[in-house]
Amino acid sequence: MSDLSTLQYGLIALIFVWSGFVRSGLGFGGAVLSLPFLLMIKNDPIIYLPIISIHLLVFSSITVFKNNAASFRARGKTLATDDEQPPGTVNWAYLKQTSTIMFIPMLIGVFGLITLPASLMSGIIFVIVGLYSITYILNKPFTSNSKTLDKVFLMAGAYITGTSLIGAPLIITVFSRHVKIEQLRDTLFVLWFVMVTIKMIAFIYAGIDLQLIHQLWLLPCAAIGNLFGLRFHDYIIKTDTSVFFRVIGTALLIISVIGLIQNIMGTI
Repeated sequence: MSDLSTLQYGLIALIFVWSGFVRSGLGFGGAVLSLPFLLMIKNDPIIYLPIISIHLLVFSSITVFKNNAASFRARGKTLATDDEQPPGTVNWAYLKQTSTIMFIPMLIGVFGLITLPASLMSGIIFVIVGLYSITYILNKPFTSNSKTLDKVFLMAGAYITGTSLIGAPLIITVFSRHVKIEQLRDTLFVLWFVMVTIKMIAFIYAGIDLQLIHQLWLLPCAAIGNLFGLRFHDYIIKTDTSVFFRVIGTALLIISVIGLIQNIMGTI
């Protein structure tokens, strides 16, 4: 990213604040709701994905550790007075059950990211995000009512996550039906942590630049967003967020269409 202007660096910083806010606020979407904006600045996902990955590893682990510590303290206080103790913030049983379904598709997706041309991957990302944005605008997210469809969504989501870290909307469709809302965010955080760790190992093995210099100044940007996102999460689990998702969906659809057109024009 050494060839960018000061204005472009400033925009990237703001986008990573937004990414941190979305990630900690929703438990997903740090990539899917920021990557299209980043690709408008520099159309090469392999530059941004290592940065997003490391940010996810840092903030997801901190959040899960903090919340589980608080949950264990609460359980200790109620141990002698309350038979119904508050659960932990992670549904480990469901994570174990689904990980075997998603592991292989995830690896295939990582291989595709490393081998496919940047322009092709950007085009795929814009198309996928465009489809997601329509579901946000119409307030009709992907739904699954059968075990077979659950597996299809999990496998597709794992593959897309392997390629570009934007498979969360498919995966959360399944997890939201089987995991309590109080445990959903942290359960997803653990899942993303495992998936991203595999992805980072693949990046290192393939010799991909992890953008460590840019990590230093973008990490505080994501941290600012993370702090606001934690407060937002406490709010959204008690209220309706359909308006928020419609606004975001509209913005993403516009960005995805413009980015896809630019991507196509650039290859002609």
